[in-house]
Amino acid sequence: MTWKFLALCLLVAAGGCAWTPDRLDALLPTDALLLGEQHDAALHQQRHRQVVDSLAARGALAAVAIEMAEQGASTEALPRDASESAVREALKWNEPGWPWAAYGPVVMAAVRSGVPVLGANLPRAQMRAAMGDAQLDSLLDPLALAAQREAMRDGHCGLLPETQLGPMARIQVARDRAMARTVAGAVREGKVVVLVAGSGHVDALLGVPRHMARELRVRIIQWPSQPPKKDYCAELKKQMTPTM
Repeated sequence: MTWKFLALCLLVAAGGCAWTPDRLDALLPTDALLLGEQHDAALHQQRHRQVVDSLAARGALAAVAIEMAEQGASTEALPRDASESAVREALKWNEPGWPWAAYGPVVMAAVRSGVPVLGANLPRAQMRAAMGDAQLDSLLDPLALAAQREAMRDGHCGLLPETQLGPMARIQVARDRAMARTVAGAVREGKVVVLVAGSGHVDALLGVPRHMARELRVRIIQWPSQPPKKDYCAELKKQMTPTM
């Protein structure tokens, strides 16, 4: 596999990540650029917009694939001047799950540049089947599969029953495979497909890169972690604690 991890983000005193368009030179040429984010970090979404703008200005942007919409949803049929409401409708946008205020700017930057935005996530209707599909376990080696299950434990604050770790890991693998297929299907010679997803999905050992074809050139950027705005584990524990 010809992809390699490139950590181009520099921690600065303000806790941000220095990014200038010329940093893109170190990533090119490539077929796909995977951007891993912390979903509640506004700085990360700002960086996504900057990367997309930089590629579009070079005429090097093939498509933007996003975790925030399901496979099959696309803006491909829309014109550059499509309204935001038309874009949201085309992507079947889930506002409660993914605030448009956070992701609208990068989506609209792609639309305005004349390239499609593609839903890349596994459709929710397929998730139950994925939970019971033992064949998904074989897509990761035993050590990676164990690490994926541990990631599910940590991601759910240690509150998931042991019996649910395997099925939840299968969903994660299925989602990563769906995103990889979406990205691969959008590859164009001389241009770059950008994937915007959570940092776990672009993990070089566990995520989308594991499911990419060996002949594709893949680069990864994972922005530095930001302090969470709220205690998600406390909220999750409250949701999962039965009320008397």
